This record gives sequence, C-alpha cells and structure tokens, in this order.
Amino acid sequence: MSYADAYASWQADPEAFWGKAAEQIDWFKPAEKVFDPEMGVYGRWFAGATCNTCWNCVDRHVEAGNGERTALIYDSPVTDTVQAFSFSELQAEVGALASVMRAYGVGKGDRVVIYMPMVPQAVFAMLACARLGAIHSVVFGGFAPHELATRINDAAPKMIISASCGIEPGRIVHYKPLLDAAIAEAATKPDHCLILQRDMERADLIPGRDLDYAELVSQAKAAGETTECVPVAATDPLYILYTSGTTGQPKGVVRDNGGHMVALKWTMEHHYGMNPGEVFWAASDVGWVVGHSYICYGPLLHGCATVVYEGKPVGTPDAGAFWRVIQDHQVAALFTAPTAFRAIKKEDPRGLLIEQYNLSKFRTQFLAGERSDPATIQWAEEKLKRPVIDHWWQTETGWAMSGNPVGLGQLPVKYGSPGKPMPGYDIRVLDDEGHEVEPGTLGNIVCKLPLPPSGFPTLWNAPERFLTSYMNEFPGFYATSDAGIIDEDGYVFIMARTDDIINVAGHRLSTGAMEEVIGAHPDIAECAVVGAADAMKGQMPLGFYVTNDGANRDAAELEKELVALMREQIGAVAAFKTAIPVKRLPKTRSGKVLRGTMQKIADSAAFKMPAAIDDPAILDEISDALKGRGLLS
Repeated sequence: MSYADAYASWQADPEAFWGKAAEQIDWFKPAEKVFDPEMGVYGRWFAGATCNTCWNCVDRHVEAGNGERTALIYDSPVTDTVQAFSFSELQAEVGALASVMRAYGVGKGDRVVIYMPMVPQAVFAMLACARLGAIHSVVFGGFAPHELATRINDAAPKMIISASCGIEPGRIVHYKPLLDAAIAEAATKPDHCLILQRDMERADLIPGRDLDYAELVSQAKAAGETTECVPVAATDPLYILYTSGTTGQPKGVVRDNGGHMVALKWTMEHHYGMNPGEVFWAASDVGWVVGHSYICYGPLLHGCATVVYEGKPVGTPDAGAFWRVIQDHQVAALFTAPTAFRAIKKEDPRGLLIEQYNLSKFRTQFLAGERSDPATIQWAEEKLKRPVIDHWWQTETGWAMSGNPVGLGQLPVKYGSPGKPMPGYDIRVLDDEGHEVEPGTLGNIVCKLPLPPSGFPTLWNAPERFLTSYMNEFPGFYATSDAGIIDEDGYVFIMARTDDIINVAGHRLSTGAMEEVIGAHPDIAECAVVGAADAMKGQMPLGFYVTNDGANRDAAELEKELVALMREQIGAVAAFKTAIPVKRLPKTRSGKVLRGTMQKIADSAAFKMPAAIDDPAILDEISDALKGRGLLS
C-alpha cells in the first residue's frame, strides 16, 4: 500500500481503517464501537474493549514462541555496561517487579511516579505498571525537587520508583536527595519508594518508606513470583506525562491503553518500516514522549528489540558514539533529535568517525523533537549515505502527525518539511480569526477533530484547562501551538511555536526560517534566533550561533556574511542585523534549545529557571555575550 492509498483509505472510512489496524492487537474483549463520538470531548476510540498493554508488549511474544528473541539492549558507556534481555527474561523481570508492587499495595488505577536514569529498570517499571493496570507517570531523571513535587502533588502516586543516582559524563546526579526533597515539599506523600541502588553511589534508605528494588525483585524472581496481566478498558489511562505549561504548572497529558497500542503498532511497520526481530533505537530519554512511544512501547509491541542508551551523542567517548552503538547492536533504524546531529557535526564536521564503523544493518535515520534545519539533514544524508527522515509530532499525540512513511514507500524529501500528514490527521493552516489560508501562507497549524488513536483525551485533573489550552481557540480543531505552512503539494512546514513568530514592523516572520539561513552557512554548527523587543519596530531578530570546531572565523566578518545571506534569502523585511557568537546554546537535557528563556534575557525580563536545563551556567554566557555587544546593561 502506498502513502496516497493509505491516506485515502483513512479519509474514506476512518473507523474501518483503524478497525483493521486494531486486528494487530490482542484484546481480552473487542470494541463495541471502533469510535464512539459521544464519549469524551471529541469521542473515544475502541469503546467497550478491554486489553492489557504489557501483555501485547511482552507476554504474547513469549506465547508465540519468540521468547528467546532479544527484547531490550542496555548500552551504557558511562558505566561501561552492555546487557541484553530476551522477551522471556523481560517477562520474568516485569512479572517479579509487578508482584513486589502489588505486595506493597499498588493496584489497578493507582498512580506510580517513575523517576529514573536511563537503565533497563525504568522500562521494567513502566511495563509493570501497565501489567497491573496502574497508571505510570515518568518524570525526567534529575528534575529539580520543586518540579518533581508539582508532579507528585498532581498525580498523587501510591508508590515512587527511583534510583540512588544517575550518571552523566564526569559527574554523578544524586537522585535520592532530590527525591527526598521533593517528597518533603509535596503535600501528597507516597506510601513507599522503591529504590534501585547503583554501585556508583548507594543511597541511605528511610525505614518504613524506602524499599530496596534489587533485593525485593531478586527474592520475587527466585520464588518464581509474577502477576497476571490485569484487564483494563481500552479507554482507561496507561500513563500521565507532564509537559510544560505556560502558567508554570505542568500539564498532565493522559494516554489511553487501546488507541495507543493500535497507533504505535501501526507506525512501527508503516511509518518506520521495521520488521519484528530487528533492532530499533530511539536515542532519547524515557522521561520524554519519544522515550514512552519508541523506547518502551512501540518497538516491543511490534516484536522488535529496543535500545536503552545511557550516554551522549558526543563525549561518551567521542562523536562516534552513535555509530558504535549502531554497529555493535545491528541497529536498523535510529530516531534522535536534530540537536544530537548538530553536536556530532560540530565535533566531526567531515564525518570521519562514521567511516570507522560497520553500519551495514542500518537503513534509516529519523529526526524529530524540534525543527530539522535543511543543513543538518543534508549533512547527515551526505555522510551516512542513507535516507534521513524528518517527522513532526507532539507529547499530546504520541506519534507522528506528519512524516515520510518509509513503510509505505518513501516520499520525495522536501528540505525543511517533516513530510505530509499521516493517516488520522487532517491538518489545516488557519489565520488568527480561524479562516483557512492559501497554500504557502504562514498561519496556525491545527488538526481537525477527532484526533486519531493515541491522541490525548484530556489532561489529568484538569478538564477545563484541556479545553482552554487546546480546543477553544479554534472550535472543532486541536490547536497545536505551532505555526507553519502547507504547500501546494500537501507538505507541512513547521516554522516555529506560535510564540516564536516575531512581529517586525508589522510583518509576521518565522524565527525558524531565519535559523535555516544561518544554519546553512558552512561554518555554523548550530544557531538560534529570537525576537528582542525594539521600541521602533516592535521586535528585532537576534541571532546566536556556535561555529564548527576548527572554523576560526572573525566574528565581525562572519556576521556580515550572515546578514547578507538573510537579506538575500528572506529579504530586507527581516531587518536582521545582529549575529552573536556563543560557545554553546542553552538547552534542555533532551536537546531542545531554550529560545524563550534567551528572549527573556535579551529583553531584560524576569524568567523562571527552566526545570530541564542542561547547564544553568549557559544562561550567564548568553548574558555576557549580549553585554559584550552593548545589548544588555
């Protein structure tokens, strides 16, 4: 089936399309209705069905005779550890953990917060919750105590599963003190904390509350203890994943069980082009939606092996780290953020390290998580000599809204576009008044309701906020808060978050388009453009850039070249005059550039320290760079 056929099939009969996809899932009880428009805000998928996500990820592969097939590969260059688990071994680990959790009171519908580094036990914990019908909420490891406390208060977990520490290149992240401080601050307290003691740092356990993960799970495994896979409604929550909110209060995105499985299973074959038994690697963190969808659930649903990587794209030990993992574990497809490639390109601009590894099993490179600038994609294509596929989606959807579906036959690539809308998504571009705009016109990217399977049905404990944040601005549509265009061929171009569209003397301009221009310069490794307040024009674009290693350029000369490029490719309307060199850009630990914080610094506005910032010292470097140009007092 081609992309065009698949999309047309979905458009003609969405219920038949997703009903067919649902045949790939084991159900305890099939759906009474594939789609019930009367349930929830915009309808619910697979109403009346019962199922279990852990069964579909683990047990059914064992029952089918594939228990010895590799399910999970743990690769940790920071601890010099490599470990593989078959589906049978995964079943034993998850069943034993679930029996321990049940013994300490965790049952169907209870919440469990998981605050873990990138270790196999993080995935075991997610699957054990799914096995019991409990609802997990994974919080990115190393989040500051206050951020963790807000999530504990909202989710009200019966148990927290954590570790004594995380490992970063050159440092240990002390998880247990962070956890203790968060619980002290939180109004809601868990009954128990299950703590994985790591050899690099063992934590003091609080009697009566804290439990030793390894000790209890080992005892359960030795006794052959496990649990059944508890049937839950397809519409019951599988997990809550908190995403940043504009008010500072995080939003708990709810994911259901049934629709989530149907959508992710469909994507593994049709979007990513994977076959059962192959190795899929999402180089993300389990704390983010990519980690939920494509480290834990998607690959395992499809019978693929998944990679849990505790390392970085550079520095563990060098810019060849990704190629080493691909070679050693015969990875067929890698999914990572463009930031990772920019970091690799900065340290190895000629791609010499790639040539040192055998990538014969490697077919496709996928990018997502932020805008993929054409320069990064073209560099990766040239050096890898393989398709480099951008796609776009959000925490709220759980899988690709637009992409280039390899499994349906790859579409022609348009640089700067994450492809065409996927089946299930009717994507439109509207002006601020809600009117659809002409092809090629910048506007608000929205998706016509209903969202397809796996789309979030609500926010945890916040149904009104769900409406005001996503549904009310454009009635009948899900507002993505992204701005962009759809061209005459139906390709989607995501140019910026709507709050990254800047207004220069009345002209709405995309900072993403400007970053494309700067990023295309051969000496630039990565860049960010923000709109700084300007008394005359409202806002003026301000560029920050990091040069490639070995690019010893005079800053004033390079700025002239970038200004000339901007005039040539966007025009004088951009009013781009300032490009400032910095050693590094402030980012979250998942690699997203903190443009909003940079803008606040440039405007001398108050800002809250981003919870997931990789290194707070970078913000001082940005301030110093602005002061050096006389742009801050």
